Amino acid sequence: MANRHYIHWAWVILGTCFMNIFINYSIQLGYGLVLPQMIVDLDFTRTAAATVFNAYLLSYIILTPLTGMLTDRFGPRLVIPICAFILGVGTILMGTVRSLWTAILCFTIVGIGSTGMWAPVVTVVQRWFSPKRRGLALGILSSGCGIGFATLAFAFPWLVSNYTLRYSWYGLGTGALVMVVLNALFLRDDPDSLGLDPWGQELQESPSHDMHHGPLDPASPLLVLRQRPFWIIGLSYFCICYSLYGITTFMVDYARFQVGLPLQKASFLATVHGLGQVIGVLTITPLSDYLGRKNAIMVSNLFITMCLGGILLSGASWVVLLVLVSILAAFYGATFPMYGACAGDYFPKEIMATVLGAWTPFYGIGAISAHWITGLLRDSMGNYTSAFLINLIMAGLSLVLIYAVKTSRGNEVTVTREIEHAEP
Repeated sequence: MANRHYIHWAWVILGTCFMNIFINYSIQLGYGLVLPQMIVDLDFTRTAAATVFNAYLLSYIILTPLTGMLTDRFGPRLVIPICAFILGVGTILMGTVRSLWTAILCFTIVGIGSTGMWAPVVTVVQRWFSPKRRGLALGILSSGCGIGFATLAFAFPWLVSNYTLRYSWYGLGTGALVMVVLNALFLRDDPDSLGLDPWGQELQESPSHDMHHGPLDPASPLLVLRQRPFWIIGLSYFCICYSLYGITTFMVDYARFQVGLPLQKASFLATVHGLGQVIGVLTITPLSDYLGRKNAIMVSNLFITMCLGGILLSGASWVVLLVLVSILAAFYGATFPMYGACAGDYFPKEIMATVLGAWTPFYGIGAISAHWITGLLRDSMGNYTSAFLINLIMAGLSLVLIYAVKTSRGNEVTVTREIEHAEP
């Protein structure tokens, strides 16, 4: 099929999806930034504040597998705008909360909307880019997480000083509602819908394993659960998510009240974290196209483990903490797109969203358990030391698990043909 557009539509898809990621992760990661002020304004304990975020995550992990299957069934162009609308409404409502229960309810709605902002978005981007360019595309896409976090971290102290934290929710919610229109205008489900090849397809010497011919068996999503790589990668994902959320959500609070930094310096850690994510997704994630996904994830998880150990030993050193957070952030940013790219590497394109959705409970349970355990340990012990030690151990386990994924001829083993030919 000839490419009839001067600018390949894949880049329009990527730009639109970038904005979805920017808005969604400004909301999700921004919660850790507003958490100290919420504790003061709403008289929440840290355990209560963690419970609000866990309500978001609970709705997210329960419904994302369904959203993934709906995406494979009806297409991202329908699913993503609907979820963007729910996300926008829930976020605006967060600006009106006055109690713990209303905060839990509103952030639950936000979690429902967020189900369309990762698995369907990553799926549509992977469909539009060839396998050898997925790391590049997902790196650019995921830079929206860090840029959103850094932008909010820069703006938040000013908003608190001049207005209230509620205005951050109003602004982000409005942005999500704008994305409803942009998604409807610019998203297309796959290159076939415009008579195009995936961008970079001509760079491949031979057809990719995901260029499936003929319909998959209807039982294929269930057969995914029988595949060893699905479970090993999922468990590694669980461990690394626990370790990362256990520190990122409470990072500003840790710096503010345990290290003793002023709000401006503590918030600056979030800015550095956001910028570090951008650097990571634009360098480490594309590099995984050449190193191989497994090797790149192993290197990333190793550096995360070492940084968590360094933070435990850094004490009250502002400079050391700043350096370690910067390095950690780079590999944090690369973690999620690289694990997401594994869905395209190991499974056929027709069920990528289903696989990503099925991995989401590993992510969500890791994050939820990290929040509750970290909040409880901080409230009961008065510091984050024991909680951060658990994060360190979980990061080490994630490294061991990803090492156990089998390789063949230096490349990741795919299970595409097993799924295509397995008996239901």
